[in-house]
Amino acid sequence: MQRIRETRAKYPDLQIIGGNVATAAGARALAEAGCSAVKVGIGPGSICTTRIVTGVGVPQITAVADAVEALEGTGIPVIADGGIRFSGDIAKAIAAGASAVMVGSMLAGTEESPG
Repeated sequence: MQRIRETRAKYPDLQIIGGNVATAAGARALAEAGCSAVKVGIGPGSICTTRIVTGVGVPQITAVADAVEALEGTGIPVIADGGIRFSGDIAKAIAAGASAVMVGSMLAGTEESPG
């Protein structure tokens, strides 16, 4: 958080995306530190093992909805990061309040992707 505050003080017009968080408190902390947007999602990605290794986690739609509620009225967008396996998952994230959705594995196997 200190690094975000320092960066915000030095570059007041810089767009800073902070994250990843999975709770309302985490989203609020990033906003208060000076983030322009907040990424939400810990463990829902296709290659992420955080939930398995730690034995704890927050379902992605719950995390997004909680962050959106916590940031209501601030104008700070929430970016859903992870857990997108099907096109319907994008719609669910947006319905939960996300302003944007990050997709990784959904595009990784396409003809246009490198490798």
